[in-house]
Amino acid sequence: MGTQPYTSSVLSHCFRLRPGQDLKKELMYYCQMHHLHAACILSAVGSLNKAHIRLSGGKDVVEFQGPFEIVSLTGTLGTEGVHLHISLSNFEGKVIGGHLMDGSEIFTTAEIVLLENSELLFHREIDEHTGYKELVIRTK
Repeated sequence: MGTQPYTSSVLSHCFRLRPGQDLKKELMYYCQMHHLHAACILSAVGSLNKAHIRLSGGKDVVEFQGPFEIVSLTGTLGTEGVHLHISLSNFEGKVIGGHLMDGSEIFTTAEIVLLENSELLFHREIDEHTGYKELVIRTK
């Protein structure tokens, strides 16, 4: 079982977010402003002052006070929405992670590199099994 893979050319987008900006909202805004319909996180380096994360299997958003280093950020992005998972480490090196939510504030910086597939469209539709808007890949 599985889905058919899609291959095509990609473009890169590189930018920096600044202190106080909301990581998820700014990523979504960037996709909308630059009309990115099918993108993914290639690299993300930086820090958060606070993080809003939905933990695995949870329904509630938990707020964590930083500062935190961004250990990893991965996900799919498009003009219809984003699906992002993040791992963060604190000053003791302890790691937390989960589904990135609005309200996660940049501490010093976030250096972002996105890859865009210009021939695809990432669409999101409610999945009857999960209850969430899940990824549907379409060609343009």
